[in-house]
Amino acid sequence: MSDGCTPNDRPPPRTLAVATTAVMAGALFLLLCGRVSATPTRARTVDDARRTYLSDCAVCHGADAAGTDRGPTLHGVGKASIDYMVSTGRMPISEPFQRTERRTPRYSADDQRAIVDYVAGLTGDGPDVPSVDLSSADVARGGEHFREQCAACHAWSGAGGALLQREAPGLRAATPTQIAEAVRIGPGSMPVFGPAALDDRALIDTVAFVDSLKQPDDRGGVALGHVGPVSEGAIAIVGALGLLLLAARWIGTDR
Repeated sequence: MSDGCTPNDRPPPRTLAVATTAVMAGALFLLLCGRVSATPTRARTVDDARRTYLSDCAVCHGADAAGTDRGPTLHGVGKASIDYMVSTGRMPISEPFQRTERRTPRYSADDQRAIVDYVAGLTGDGPDVPSVDLSSADVARGGEHFREQCAACHAWSGAGGALLQREAPGLRAATPTQIAEAVRIGPGSMPVFGPAALDDRALIDTVAFVDSLKQPDDRGGVALGHVGPVSEGAIAIVGALGLLLLAARWIGTDR
């Protein structure tokens, strides 16, 4: 009785065996790759972070982050401070006493996280990277906090300024997380604003207001650099008063 399959329709036994062996070998290869790659990837990340720290940071902060005569200790500073310095490009620096200011970050986002985790493992507790969710923030209330606590140094527009010969940077390049970190850690000469000065709700509102300054609504017309009364007064005096003088001269000219 025929089963509907002729001898020519059946694959040769050798071909079937080869195909089966190839499939099993491929499955075994993928399984082994998955098991081998899972752990070493993590190990390489930690090891790379360690090498990066020893080559770029330890010369000033020490191999154990306890500090040297070239740089302060990092013990107790917390992830927020480490992340702020690395993500804003303020660290690492090429010279021990080089001015720390915002630069293009040297490391990728993944490398930054690995370095922050590694250094935090050396230095112990401290302020953690704040969680920033602006979806329910009160921008108007944040503006009140900003004008009370921040505008004296950073200017009403967040463009930056100076106080007692200590410069305060502009805020438009900062991310919401970096703004929150700066408030909590007080980088440089900036004071620390703890929960007693700005609780978590007020912090989120303030961050939302600062973030809104990146796209200001210049309803009055020309922005004039968002400097405020100085530039506006200069334009009024030089421009408007100058036009009045020209008009008075023209009116008083003999005809």
